[in-house]
Amino acid sequence: MTAVMSEIVVDAADALAQARWWAEVLGWTVQTDDEEPGLAAIEPPGGPGAGLTVLFAQVPEAKTVKNRLHLDVRPADGTTQEDELARLLALGATPVDVGQGDVPWHVLADPEGNEFCLLRRTPSEVAAILAEQASAT
Repeated sequence: MTAVMSEIVVDAADALAQARWWAEVLGWTVQTDDEEPGLAAIEPPGGPGAGLTVLFAQVPEAKTVKNRLHLDVRPADGTTQEDELARLLALGATPVDVGQGDVPWHVLADPEGNEFCLLRRTPSEVAAILAEQASAT
């Protein structure tokens, strides 16, 4: 037997605001529980159990250092990295330099300063590369 990953928990100054922002970024749904006012979750399409949940937990302390864990997002099929970058910036993301140098992805921060990366390729582009690699073996 093995464990099943259920959720990733992100500390937040304002859990609900963070959940709403990330739900807008990902097209996911915000879930709250009146009995747990300091928690807000986002879930992928398909509802509970359809995939990994991101849970935002309200904490009193502010973020002070670079994240040890971060999320990577891709542009959706039918769009480009440049289009998605413009959308994320319009939603309030900010570019950050964590010493990444010249790389094909963008390092950004959410409204509370949590770093995340916008990758270059869409899911279909990644699938095509993997299929090509598989057929070459």
